[in-house]
Amino acid sequence: MTKPKPPTFSEFGKRFPTEEACLEHLMRTRWGQKHPCVKCGREAKYYRVKGRRSYECEFCGHQVYPTAGTPFENTRTPLKSWFLVMFMFCTSRNGVSAKEVQRTLGVTYKTAWRMCNLIRQYMGYVDGDGPVGGPDGDRGAVEIDEAFLGGYDPRPGPGDKKAVLGMVERGGEVVAVYAPDRRSAAVMKTIRWNVAPCSTIYTDEAGVFGGIGFTDMRYTHSTINHAKKEWVRGDTHTNTIESFWANLKRGINGTYIHVSSQHLQKYLWEFEYRHNMRHSPHLMLDTLLLAFPRP
Repeated sequence: MTKPKPPTFSEFGKRFPTEEACLEHLMRTRWGQKHPCVKCGREAKYYRVKGRRSYECEFCGHQVYPTAGTPFENTRTPLKSWFLVMFMFCTSRNGVSAKEVQRTLGVTYKTAWRMCNLIRQYMGYVDGDGPVGGPDGDRGAVEIDEAFLGGYDPRPGPGDKKAVLGMVERGGEVVAVYAPDRRSAAVMKTIRWNVAPCSTIYTDEAGVFGGIGFTDMRYTHSTINHAKKEWVRGDTHTNTIESFWANLKRGINGTYIHVSSQHLQKYLWEFEYRHNMRHSPHLMLDTLLLAFPRP
Protein backbone atom coordinates (compact mmCIF):
# COMPACT_ATOMS: atom_id res chain seq x y z
CA MET A 1 0.00 0.00 0.00
CA THR A 2 1.40 3.39 -1.01
CA LYS A 3 2.06 5.70 1.91
CA PRO A 4 0.11 8.96 1.58
CA LYS A 5 2.20 12.03 0.90
CA PRO A 6 1.60 15.71 1.65
CA PRO A 7 0.51 17.90 -1.27
CA THR A 8 3.20 19.42 -3.45
CA PHE A 9 3.68 23.14 -3.98
CA SER A 10 2.32 22.74 -7.51
CA GLU A 11 -0.85 21.03 -6.25
CA PHE A 12 -1.32 23.74 -3.63
CA GLY A 13 -0.95 26.45 -6.30
CA LYS A 14 -3.61 24.86 -8.49
CA ARG A 15 -6.02 24.53 -5.59
CA PHE A 16 -5.61 28.09 -4.29
CA PRO A 17 -4.45 30.18 -7.25
CA THR A 18 -6.09 33.47 -6.22
CA GLU A 19 -7.36 35.47 -3.26
CA GLU A 20 -10.92 34.76 -4.45
CA ALA A 21 -10.34 30.99 -4.35
CA CYS A 22 -9.12 31.20 -0.74
CA LEU A 23 -12.08 33.29 0.39
CA GLU A 24 -14.52 31.04 -1.45
CA HIS A 25 -13.02 28.01 0.31
CA LEU A 26 -13.53 29.63 3.71
CA MET A 27 -17.10 30.59 2.88
CA ARG A 28 -18.19 27.19 1.60
CA THR A 29 -16.47 25.12 4.30
CA ARG A 30 -17.78 27.30 7.15
CA TRP A 31 -21.23 28.23 5.87
CA GLY A 32 -22.02 25.81 3.03
CA GLN A 33 -23.84 26.61 -0.20
CA LYS A 34 -26.98 27.70 1.67
CA HIS A 35 -27.83 28.51 5.28
CA PRO A 36 -30.60 30.34 7.16
CA CYS A 37 -30.06 34.08 7.27
CA VAL A 38 -29.87 35.39 10.83
CA LYS A 39 -31.66 38.58 9.77
CA CYS A 40 -34.55 37.49 7.54
CA GLY A 41 -34.65 33.82 8.62
CA ARG A 42 -34.90 32.47 5.06
CA GLU A 43 -32.76 29.69 3.59
CA ALA A 44 -30.55 31.76 1.37
CA LYS A 45 -27.62 31.66 -0.97
CA TYR A 46 -24.88 34.15 -0.29
CA TYR A 47 -23.10 36.10 -2.99
CA ARG A 48 -19.70 37.77 -2.96
CA VAL A 49 -19.56 41.47 -2.08
CA LYS A 50 -17.15 43.31 -4.33
CA GLY A 51 -14.35 45.09 -2.49
CA ARG A 52 -14.93 43.30 0.84
CA ARG A 53 -14.14 39.94 2.35
CA SER A 54 -17.83 39.25 2.77
CA TYR A 55 -20.90 37.61 1.24
CA GLU A 56 -24.47 38.88 1.36
CA CYS A 57 -27.88 37.21 1.64
CA GLU A 58 -29.73 37.01 -1.68
CA PHE A 59 -32.94 38.26 -0.04
CA CYS A 60 -32.12 40.94 2.53
CA GLY A 61 -28.49 41.75 1.85
CA HIS A 62 -27.28 40.74 5.32
CA GLN A 63 -23.51 40.20 5.16
CA VAL A 64 -21.34 37.48 6.69
CA TYR A 65 -17.55 37.51 6.87
CA PRO A 66 -15.88 34.12 6.29
CA THR A 67 -12.68 35.28 8.04
CA ALA A 68 -14.47 36.15 11.31
CA GLY A 69 -13.18 34.05 14.20
CA THR A 70 -10.12 32.84 12.28
CA PRO A 71 -6.44 33.86 12.45
CA PHE A 72 -7.13 35.93 9.32
CA GLU A 73 -9.63 38.24 10.99
CA ASN A 74 -8.66 41.93 10.99
CA THR A 75 -5.58 41.37 8.85
CA ARG A 76 -4.56 43.16 5.67
CA THR A 77 -2.26 40.32 4.66
CA PRO A 78 -3.71 38.46 1.64
CA LEU A 79 -5.47 35.18 2.39
CA LYS A 80 -3.33 33.50 -0.25
CA SER A 81 -0.26 34.38 1.84
CA TRP A 82 -1.86 32.95 4.97
CA PHE A 83 -2.77 29.74 3.18
CA LEU A 84 0.77 29.47 1.80
CA VAL A 85 2.33 29.79 5.27
CA MET A 86 -0.07 27.14 6.62
CA PHE A 87 1.00 24.92 3.72
CA MET A 88 4.65 25.49 4.67
CA PHE A 89 3.94 24.52 8.28
CA CYS A 90 2.18 21.32 7.19
CA THR A 91 4.88 20.17 4.77
CA SER A 92 7.92 21.00 6.91
CA ARG A 93 9.40 18.49 9.33
CA ASN A 94 11.47 20.85 11.44
CA GLY A 95 9.36 23.98 11.55
CA VAL A 96 9.17 27.26 9.66
CA SER A 97 10.97 30.32 10.96
CA ALA A 98 9.60 33.85 10.71
CA LYS A 99 12.69 34.79 8.70
CA GLU A 100 11.82 32.17 6.09
CA VAL A 101 8.25 33.48 5.90
CA GLN A 102 9.59 37.04 5.59
CA ARG A 103 11.80 36.07 2.64
CA THR A 104 9.08 34.01 0.95
CA LEU A 105 6.27 36.58 1.20
CA GLY A 106 8.26 39.79 1.14
CA VAL A 107 6.54 41.06 4.30
CA THR A 108 8.07 42.66 7.39
CA TYR A 109 9.55 40.44 10.08
CA LYS A 110 6.88 41.63 12.51
CA THR A 111 4.12 40.49 10.14
CA ALA A 112 5.85 37.17 9.49
CA TRP A 113 6.32 36.49 13.21
CA ARG A 114 2.68 37.30 13.97
CA MET A 115 1.47 34.96 11.22
CA CYS A 116 3.61 32.10 12.51
CA ASN A 117 2.55 32.73 16.11
CA LEU A 118 -1.17 32.68 15.28
CA ILE A 119 -0.84 29.55 13.13
CA ARG A 120 0.92 27.70 15.98
CA GLN A 121 -1.89 28.66 18.35
CA TYR A 122 -4.44 27.46 15.82
CA MET A 123 -2.60 24.14 15.36
CA GLY A 124 -2.85 23.66 19.11
CA TYR A 125 -6.58 24.42 19.01
CA VAL A 126 -7.19 21.94 16.18
CA ASP A 127 -5.08 19.19 17.72
CA GLY A 128 -6.46 19.59 21.24
CA ASP A 129 -5.03 17.87 24.30
CA GLY A 130 -7.34 14.99 25.09
CA PRO A 131 -6.14 12.48 27.71
CA VAL A 132 -3.85 9.74 26.45
CA GLY A 133 -3.73 6.15 27.64
CA GLY A 134 -6.47 4.13 29.30
CA PRO A 135 -7.19 0.66 30.71
CA ASP A 136 -5.24 -2.33 29.39
CA GLY A 137 -6.88 -3.71 26.28
CA ASP A 138 -8.57 -0.38 25.57
CA ARG A 139 -5.81 2.03 24.62
CA GLY A 140 -2.04 1.91 24.50
CA ALA A 141 0.46 2.28 27.30
CA VAL A 142 1.88 5.74 27.96
CA GLU A 143 5.53 6.76 27.99
CA ILE A 144 6.42 9.86 30.03
CA ASP A 145 9.70 11.72 30.02
CA GLU A 146 11.23 15.14 30.55
CA ALA A 147 13.30 17.06 28.03
CA PHE A 148 15.38 20.20 28.50
CA LEU A 149 15.53 22.88 25.84
CA GLY A 150 17.94 25.78 25.53
CA GLY A 151 21.64 26.52 25.53
CA TYR A 152 24.28 25.30 27.96
CA ASP A 153 24.18 26.95 31.40
CA PRO A 154 26.70 25.53 33.91
CA ARG A 155 25.25 27.43 36.89
CA PRO A 156 21.80 26.75 38.38
CA GLY A 157 19.25 29.53 38.42
CA PRO A 158 16.59 31.27 36.29
CA GLY A 159 18.74 30.96 33.15
CA ASP A 160 18.72 27.18 33.16
CA LYS A 161 17.28 25.17 30.32
CA LYS A 162 13.49 25.00 30.03
CA ALA A 163 11.86 21.75 31.12
CA VAL A 164 9.17 20.11 28.99
CA LEU A 165 7.07 17.13 30.05
CA GLY A 166 6.05 14.72 27.30
CA MET A 167 3.39 12.00 27.43
CA VAL A 168 2.89 9.75 24.42
CA GLU A 169 0.50 6.89 23.93
CA ARG A 170 2.13 4.03 22.06
CA GLY A 171 0.60 3.97 18.62
CA GLY A 172 -1.35 7.11 19.46
CA GLU A 173 -0.93 10.79 20.20
CA VAL A 174 1.57 12.86 22.12
CA VAL A 175 0.98 15.69 24.60
CA ALA A 176 3.87 18.04 25.41
CA VAL A 177 3.60 20.60 28.21
CA TYR A 178 6.00 23.35 29.25
CA ALA A 179 6.82 22.63 32.92
CA PRO A 180 8.38 25.64 34.66
CA ASP A 181 7.66 23.99 38.02
CA ARG A 182 9.60 20.71 38.16
CA ARG A 183 8.59 19.73 41.65
CA SER A 184 7.05 16.28 41.93
CA ALA A 185 3.64 17.60 43.01
CA ALA A 186 3.37 19.85 39.94
CA VAL A 187 4.48 17.04 37.60
CA MET A 188 1.95 14.65 39.13
CA LYS A 189 -0.81 17.22 38.63
CA THR A 190 0.09 17.51 34.94
CA ILE A 191 0.09 13.73 34.57
CA ARG A 192 -3.32 13.41 36.26
CA TRP A 193 -4.74 15.98 33.86
CA ASN A 194 -3.34 14.44 30.67
CA VAL A 195 -3.20 10.67 31.30
CA ALA A 196 -6.40 8.66 31.66
CA PRO A 197 -6.96 6.57 34.82
CA CYS A 198 -5.93 2.90 34.79
CA SER A 199 -3.12 3.54 32.31
CA THR A 200 0.15 1.66 32.23
CA ILE A 201 2.95 4.23 32.47
CA TYR A 202 6.61 3.79 31.54
CA THR A 203 9.29 6.27 32.63
CA ASP A 204 12.96 6.39 33.48
CA GLU A 205 14.03 6.44 37.13
CA ALA A 206 14.05 10.21 37.56
CA GLY A 207 12.97 11.11 41.08
CA VAL A 208 10.25 13.44 39.82
CA PHE A 209 8.26 10.39 38.65
CA GLY A 210 8.35 8.67 42.03
CA GLY A 211 4.75 9.58 42.85
CA ILE A 212 3.11 8.01 39.79
CA GLY A 213 2.01 4.95 41.74
CA PHE A 214 -0.75 6.81 43.60
CA THR A 215 -3.81 4.64 44.04
CA ASP A 216 -6.67 7.04 43.24
CA MET A 217 -5.88 6.99 39.51
CA ARG A 218 -4.86 3.28 39.58
CA TYR A 219 -1.83 3.76 37.37
CA THR A 220 0.56 0.88 36.77
CA HIS A 221 4.12 2.22 36.76
CA SER A 222 7.26 0.59 35.40
CA THR A 223 10.70 2.21 35.05
CA ILE A 224 13.82 1.76 32.95
CA ASN A 225 17.25 2.62 34.35
CA HIS A 226 19.12 4.74 31.81
CA ALA A 227 21.90 5.43 34.32
CA LYS A 228 22.86 1.76 34.10
CA LYS A 229 22.70 1.76 30.28
CA GLU A 230 19.37 -0.07 30.32
CA TRP A 231 17.22 0.96 27.35
CA VAL A 232 14.66 -1.83 26.91
CA ARG A 233 13.35 -4.45 29.33
CA GLY A 234 10.42 -6.34 27.88
CA ASP A 235 7.67 -3.78 27.26
CA THR A 236 9.39 -1.21 29.47
CA HIS A 237 11.11 1.57 27.51
CA THR A 238 10.75 5.25 26.62
CA ASN A 239 11.97 5.04 23.03
CA THR A 240 8.74 6.45 21.55
CA ILE A 241 8.86 9.71 23.50
CA GLU A 242 12.63 9.93 22.93
CA SER A 243 12.02 9.93 19.16
CA PHE A 244 9.58 12.81 19.58
CA TRP A 245 12.19 14.72 21.61
CA ALA A 246 14.74 14.18 18.85
CA ASN A 247 12.44 15.75 16.25
CA LEU A 248 11.47 18.61 18.58
CA LYS A 249 15.09 19.44 19.39
CA ARG A 250 16.05 19.41 15.71
CA GLY A 251 13.37 22.01 15.09
CA ILE A 252 14.07 24.17 18.13
CA ASN A 253 17.86 24.10 17.85
CA GLY A 254 18.15 24.03 14.07
CA THR A 255 15.26 26.16 12.82
CA TYR A 256 14.23 28.44 15.66
CA ILE A 257 17.58 28.65 17.50
CA HIS A 258 15.98 30.24 20.57
CA VAL A 259 12.45 30.08 21.97
CA SER A 260 11.34 32.19 24.94
CA SER A 261 9.44 30.73 27.88
CA GLN A 262 6.48 32.95 27.00
CA HIS A 263 5.93 31.29 23.63
CA LEU A 264 7.41 27.81 24.16
CA GLN A 265 4.03 26.09 24.56
CA LYS A 266 2.95 27.32 21.11
CA TYR A 267 5.99 25.70 19.54
CA LEU A 268 5.17 22.48 21.38
CA TRP A 269 1.65 22.58 19.92
CA GLU A 270 3.15 22.90 16.44
CA PHE A 271 5.27 19.76 16.82
CA GLU A 272 2.43 17.92 18.57
CA TYR A 273 0.19 18.56 15.58
CA ARG A 274 2.74 17.19 13.12
CA HIS A 275 3.40 14.11 15.22
CA ASN A 276 -0.28 13.35 15.78
CA MET A 277 -1.02 13.74 12.05
CA ARG A 278 2.07 11.79 10.95
CA HIS A 279 0.06 8.91 9.49
CA SER A 280 -2.07 11.29 7.40
CA PRO A 281 0.35 13.92 6.05
CA HIS A 282 -1.94 14.48 3.06
CA LEU A 283 -4.69 15.66 5.44
CA MET A 284 -2.64 18.06 7.58
CA LEU A 285 -3.50 21.15 5.56
CA ASP A 286 -7.12 20.14 4.94
CA THR A 287 -7.65 19.53 8.65
CA LEU A 288 -6.46 23.05 9.43
CA LEU A 289 -8.56 24.58 6.67
CA LEU A 290 -11.74 22.74 7.68
CA ALA A 291 -11.55 23.21 11.44
CA PHE A 292 -12.49 26.89 11.76
CA PRO A 293 -15.50 27.13 14.09
CA ARG A 294 -18.57 28.72 12.56
CA PRO A 295 -19.25 32.08 14.24
